Amino acid sequence: MESLPPREEPADVDLAAGGLAAVDLADPAFWRRPADQRAAAFRQLRALDAPVYFVERPGGLLRRERGFHALVRHADVLAASRQPQVFRSAPGVTTPEPARWVRLLFGDSMVNLDDPHHAQLRRIVARAFTPRLLDQVESQIGAIATRIVDGVIAERPADFVPAVAAQLPFQVICGMMGIPQERWPLILRQIDQATEHTGVRRPLRARIRIPGRGLRALARLQRVVAEVGRERRRRPTDDLISALVSADLDGRGLTGRELGAFFSLLLVAGVETTRNALAHGLHLLSAHPEQRALLLADPEQHLDGAVEEILRHATPIIQFRRTLAAEHVLNSTRLGRGEKVVLFYGSAGRDEAVFPDPEAFDITRHPNPHLAFGGGGPHYCLGAHLARQEMKALYRELFTRLPDVRSVGAPELVPSSFDHRVRSLRFTFS
Repeated sequence: MESLPPREEPADVDLAAGGLAAVDLADPAFWRRPADQRAAAFRQLRALDAPVYFVERPGGLLRRERGFHALVRHADVLAASRQPQVFRSAPGVTTPEPARWVRLLFGDSMVNLDDPHHAQLRRIVARAFTPRLLDQVESQIGAIATRIVDGVIAERPADFVPAVAAQLPFQVICGMMGIPQERWPLILRQIDQATEHTGVRRPLRARIRIPGRGLRALARLQRVVAEVGRERRRRPTDDLISALVSADLDGRGLTGRELGAFFSLLLVAGVETTRNALAHGLHLLSAHPEQRALLLADPEQHLDGAVEEILRHATPIIQFRRTLAAEHVLNSTRLGRGEKVVLFYGSAGRDEAVFPDPEAFDITRHPNPHLAFGGGGPHYCLGAHLARQEMKALYRELFTRLPDVRSVGAPELVPSSFDHRVRSLRFTFS
C-alpha cells in the first residue's frame, strides 16, 4: 500500500481573478474552460469542509429555485453510490432530467430506476449474459480489433475516433445483440445524433431548427431493436436480444419498450464511453513517452494497469445526479428530502486523499480505486468487464502491430458537463 499524503490546502485558482467565487459547476461556461483550470477548481472544492451548493435555475415569484450539492470527494461519491435507499436515481440521473412524457414514450432507462424495478430488470439482463455468450463475445472482440487494425494499415485514416475508437465498441455491441449488419450504418448515425448535445448548451437557432433531433434518433434506435426483438421471439438465435426477450425470470423477459430502452442505454453508454476512453488513452500514452515505453517493453505486465490508469485519468462519464429520498447528513451537510446531489466521478478520481500525485499519469499506480464505472452499489456499470476487455484487445493489437502509433496534437474535445467526449483525434504511424 502506498502511504497517502495529507489533504492539500486549496490551490490558488485564478479563474479570471475571481478565485473560488468564480467556480460555477452549473454554468456551461465553466465546462468550456481549459482542463487545467477546471482541475484546479475541483481541487479547491475537494479541500472545503462540505459540499458546495450550485444554483441551476434562480428562484423567483413563480419559480422554485433549482440546484444541487456537488459531491467531489472520493468518499462522498462512494457513500452516495452505496446508499441507494437514500440517494435515488429516479426521476433521472442526467442533466437535465428526462421529462415525464419522454419517459412514458420511450420507457425508463435502467440508470434512472430504483429498486425493486431496477433490481428485476438487472437480474433479467444479468441472466442473459450467459457464460457461453460471454465466451463468444470475448473471441469476437479480438477478431474485431484485428480487422480494425488491418483497416488502419491499409487505409491510413487521419482521425482515430471514427476509424478506430468508435468502431470497436459499436461492432462488439451490435454483434452481441444480434443486429443485422445492414442496419449498422443507420444505427451509428442515430447514436451520433442522440448524444450530440448531451450535457452541452446548444445555440438558440439549433434548438429552434432541430428541437427533437435527439429524441427522433432514440425513436429510430428503439424501432430497430423492437423489430429485431419481435423476430427473435418467433425465431430465437444465439444472441443477446434472443436471450433478453425469452428470459424467464420472475415469469417474464424484457418487454418491447424495456428492450428498446436497454438497447439505447447499451449503445449510448457502451459505445460513447469506451470510444472516448480509447481515444484519451492513445493521447495519454503519446503525451507520456516514458509510460508508453514501459507498456511496450512488457505489455502483458502493464496492460491491465494502463487501462485502469486511462480510465481514472480520462473518466469518460463526468457526473450523474441523485435525488434525496429522505433527510440525510453527508460530510457535515444536512440534505433535505427532494434535494439533488451530483456525483463528480472525475473529481473523485483525482482526490488527493486517495491518489498520491493525482494529476500524474502512471500505469503502475497501485492501488487504483477509480470510480470510472461508478462507486459501487446497484448501479455499478454492467458493462465494466466488457469495456476493459475491449480496451485491452485494441491496445494489444494496435501497439503490437504499430508500435510507433501516436496522436498528433491534442484531442478536440466537446465542452460537455456530462461526458469527457472526444470529437476528433488526429494520429499517425510509420
